[in-house]
Parts: sequence; structure tokens; C-alpha cells
Amino acid sequence: MDSTGKEREAVQLMAEAEKRVKGSHSFLRGLFGGNTRVEEACEMYTRAANMFKIAKNWSAAGNAFCQAAKLHMQLQSKHDSATSFVDAGNAYKKADPQEAINCLNAAIDIYTDMGRFTIAAKHHITIAEIYEAELVDIEKAIAHYEQAADYYKGEESNRQVSANKCLLKVAAYAAQLEQYQKAIEIYEQVGTNTMDNPLLKYSAKEYFFRAALCHFIVDELNAKLALEKYEEMFPAFTDSRECKLLKKLLEAHEEQNSEAYTEAVKEFDSISRLDQWLTTMLLRIKKSIQGEGDGDLK
Repeated sequence: MDSTGKEREAVQLMAEAEKRVKGSHSFLRGLFGGNTRVEEACEMYTRAANMFKIAKNWSAAGNAFCQAAKLHMQLQSKHDSATSFVDAGNAYKKADPQEAINCLNAAIDIYTDMGRFTIAAKHHITIAEIYEAELVDIEKAIAHYEQAADYYKGEESNRQVSANKCLLKVAAYAAQLEQYQKAIEIYEQVGTNTMDNPLLKYSAKEYFFRAALCHFIVDELNAKLALEKYEEMFPAFTDSRECKLLKKLLEAHEEQNSEAYTEAVKEFDSISRLDQWLTTMLLRIKKSIQGEGDGDLK
């Protein structure tokens, strides 16, 4: 059957499901088998939703999954209701990002009510990603990453890596929004958490590097003091290329030597490619060298 046929069949199923729901409300049906008709309607809405998906009518699919979710809740079937809200959210993601967020929030409410915080955290991340990519509302994305991190931290210790991933997203965005103190606290916290872990300690130098750059943008002396603190806390940091770069940048900045600053950055970049975030932060620091204006790092 082609997609048009599937869509037509889905519309018929939706109408039939609606009839079942209305029928279940009558007095006699309520006494004899009202729930059975609601269960049948639930199944029909879900089948219709899947047909709409085949026809790529994402809004209609989302709506049908939503109807199923509400009926599952009526039947006291919380898990099925949450699953249907997630399915609705995934369908709406392709057509209506705000409606997708509404459905995923409804699922999160059910999961947190059931004490399922790890799965709730996962859906907070999905919402954060929609705010990042579709709705471009970074403040709201940050809020959902923070909530996900909180839920992961409240769970068993093996969720710490997932919590850190969310926190690092928050730190990166906070720095971009010039909320440097917030970014520093997170980078230092994650760096401290990872430096004693044999599998993760290699990453710690990067987090201390990023924290130091945030300090540097605010105040050169702060950056020097932070660098000393990180070397003391994590001796392996001293021999890292990141630490050596910071020392060269501090020296160039102190001498107000933009050429030496640029040279140090270029040398580092030739071995370890700088990502967009690092490039942005290094440029912000460079602009504080007298007479640099809107210079670049080339």
C-alpha cells in the first residue's frame, strides 16, 4: 500500500478509536467493559500513529501517539503512557519542535513520578538538543542539561560519566555567554572528578586548560594563580602541551606581544587542532592585548 493509502487507513482508525472512547463513556459500557473499549482505542491510535509515520505525516503521528498516551494514563498504565509520549515527541521532532518538547516533558513527569531518573535524564538531554539545534534557545538548553546532570548524579556512581558530559555542555555554553565563573566551577569540578580515575585522568588536563582560559579572559592574575593551583593538584598537568601553551600565552600577554601570542597558538594548533570553542576563547583573550582590535589568530 502506498503512503496515501496508509494515511487514509490511519484516518479511519483514528475515527474508529474516537468512537470506542465515546462509547466507553456511556453508563452501561462503564459498567460492562468500558475499559476494554479504551484498550482497543489505545491500540488503534498506536496503529494509526505508525501508519502516519510510514506516510511521513509526522504531526498526525505525534497527535495519534499523544491520544494513546492519554488513554494509557486513564487505564493507570503509567509506563505505557510515558512510552507513547516519547514516541509522540520523536514524531513531532520532525515537524513541530515545541510540541515535541511538550510531549517529552509529559513523559519526564511520569518517569520522575515513578522514580525512573536515569531515563528522565535521557529525555532532558533530547529536549536540550532540540533547544540547541531547532529553537536556538541556549539558556533553555543549559537548564535541561543541568537537570539531566542532577538526575544522573542522584543515581548510582556509574552515571557520573553521563553527568559530566551534561555538565561540560553547560560549561561550554556558559563561557560562550560570558558566564565565566559558572564555567570555571564546572570545569574545575569535572577535572577534579576525573584526575583520580585511571581511565579518565587523561581528559582532566583539558578541563583545567579550559578553566584557566576562562580565568584568563576575566583577569590575567587569576589565570596565573589558577595555573599554579592546577599544577599542584594534578602534577601531570605541568608536562602537558596545554599547560606549556598557557605559560607562553601568559608571558606574551604580560609583554603585550600579540605576535608571540599568535605564534604560540599556531604552534599548538599545528599538532592539536583547536576546536571552535577554544578558538573563540583564545581570540577573546587576544583582543585584550593593546591595539589588537578585532584581530584573528592567524
